[in-house]
Amino acid sequence: MKTTLFAGASVGLIILASATAASAQSIDYGAMEQLFNEPVTTSATGSPQRATEVPVDMTIISADDIKRSGAGDLPTILSRVAGVDILNFAAGQSDVGIRGYNQARSPRLLVLINGRQVYLDHFGYTDWASLPIALSEIRQIEVVRGPNSAIFGFNAVSGVVNIITFNPKFDDTNVIELRAGTGESTSVSAVKTVRLGDRLSFRISGGVDHANEWKNTTSGTGIVLASQIHNPSTARANIDAVAQLTDKASLRVEGSMSNGASTQVISTFAYASHRVKTDSMKATLNAETSFGLIQAQAYRNNLDALTPGRRYLNNITVYSLEDLFKIGAAHTIRVGVEYRDNQLDTASYQGAKVSYTVLAPSAMWNWVVNPKLSLTAAARVDKLSLKRTGSFPAGAPQNNNALWDRDITETSVNLGAVYKASNKDTLRLTFARGVQAPTLLELGGLLIPPATPAPTGGLIAGNPLLEPALVSNYQLAYDRALPSLNARASVKLFTQKTESVKGQFSGSALDFAPTATTWATFTYKNVSDSKMSGVELSASGKLDGGFHWNADTTYTNVNDAPFTTLSSIILRKVNFEATSPKYRSNLAAGWSNDKWSLDGYAHFVSKFNSYNGNLLEPVKGYTTVAGRVAYEFAPGAEVSLNGQNLLTERQEQAKGASGLQAERRVMLGVSKSW
Repeated sequence: MKTTLFAGASVGLIILASATAASAQSIDYGAMEQLFNEPVTTSATGSPQRATEVPVDMTIISADDIKRSGAGDLPTILSRVAGVDILNFAAGQSDVGIRGYNQARSPRLLVLINGRQVYLDHFGYTDWASLPIALSEIRQIEVVRGPNSAIFGFNAVSGVVNIITFNPKFDDTNVIELRAGTGESTSVSAVKTVRLGDRLSFRISGGVDHANEWKNTTSGTGIVLASQIHNPSTARANIDAVAQLTDKASLRVEGSMSNGASTQVISTFAYASHRVKTDSMKATLNAETSFGLIQAQAYRNNLDALTPGRRYLNNITVYSLEDLFKIGAAHTIRVGVEYRDNQLDTASYQGAKVSYTVLAPSAMWNWVVNPKLSLTAAARVDKLSLKRTGSFPAGAPQNNNALWDRDITETSVNLGAVYKASNKDTLRLTFARGVQAPTLLELGGLLIPPATPAPTGGLIAGNPLLEPALVSNYQLAYDRALPSLNARASVKLFTQKTESVKGQFSGSALDFAPTATTWATFTYKNVSDSKMSGVELSASGKLDGGFHWNADTTYTNVNDAPFTTLSSIILRKVNFEATSPKYRSNLAAGWSNDKWSLDGYAHFVSKFNSYNGNLLEPVKGYTTVAGRVAYEFAPGAEVSLNGQNLLTERQEQAKGASGLQAERRVMLGVSKSW
């Protein structure tokens, strides 16, 4: 007993020391993980915490989990996390949601790489294929369920996927991987870490992916045209450098680019050939001072996206400053401020620009009341100032830039309580209020005039008066360790309300009637409220002989409350009551020794509906099976056989008869690490 207490006290002292001299960008995750024998995160409070003790609902996917997944893309890996929804529209496009509310180009999930937003602001979605990193350079992926805007920042209303790469200061990551398989799938990636003395380290990576699009054998009114299809391919490069400026200050600089093309399903659920280019630069300065740990960060994301007939040029610049400090041993405080400037050229009409600036102060307080109870409170206020410059097409009913001179001010809140009732039992109670701001495209960046002069024809336009959607979420979770089985189990109950759901434009829902000098106009609207409740069960464990397993199932029930009629939200593409599956479940098992590893995965989704134009069509419930077998034939050298969608040759997973169907794909991989 005394030994146990001494070990616990030692761990606590190490954590305390680390919290005063480290940040999410600079801690040695590997050392922390070995210390605790479980993944560690700094994302929730700024200080290192065990994954089982954070005041948010978080699952951490480790580098070993990623390697053993056999997957070649992030959405496949994420689909095996409890409560995560995936819409596999095409070989190069999957949309990711959490506990329902998924849709084409889903706007509700914030995705970060080392604190930099890779969520694309113009349309408000994540193009997963364009992310400029190799899977082999990811240390861990933190999947956070529920609205967490106050902790993680702008637009984290459904959840957060926080991707953390290996830090070249602490991690020597060197990997070359080659893959080839069915569907003419090929992939090449390389990661190299270089150290120049004791003060400068950097990691470079690059890769190319290509595959044939899924076969198009649909027929009838939903046929996908050849002009709408593009074989998915992406080239990417990334550099990550860390300079130790002084014993107490470090600078981390990251740069990346990607260039890709694929078949995409846009927000109206129509297929289109799509090309996207991204580049970014980020600098993060960490300094340990007498005032606490100061972090100053700046980054710029540039986007050049092309859909036939429309080109979107979006630039976002973000500056942030925060201070993390302790008051005594029990209180951790983080205060910060963020400024962002976001600009988008209008498309397809050229000659105007829609932009906004956001000023957002935030604060977080974590109080370790006693060894059993900790409380966390976080708040963030976003003041968005909208602006438009440039001309209008003749015939637009909203033709005064002054309509865009408005401010939107909203507050996000996260509250969490973690109570360790015993060494085996943990209770977690959370409340969250998140804000989903309208995207630049919804606010006026989309502007498609007809080819005919007014009043003939119809105009598609953004809405400068669109309001943000507000999401409130309550959750109670119980986690139980089962030492005799070397396992853990958890039960989570949650309920959520979304106010002022933002709906799409629809050619069947007129918003501005034509006049003698203006077109009929179709735009974005706030169209409904929505409620969701559910339960999630999960368990995982290890067995003697190198075996491991995990299982989960999530039930959600969504009820929409339209402002007008039910047909309105169908036309606006936000009938989440119909398009959210009630059940999604996972089962995984694996085995490994010093040479071999074998892993299998089963993923089940119950029936739901998808869009075919303005109609809903059924998607049958489905089960997909994946697997991987690997053999290490020399130190650091491995050959693997990886398979996805193994049950059937083709399967509907996102759209019904009107869409492309996911294909069975098998890949042979060879990798070398040193």
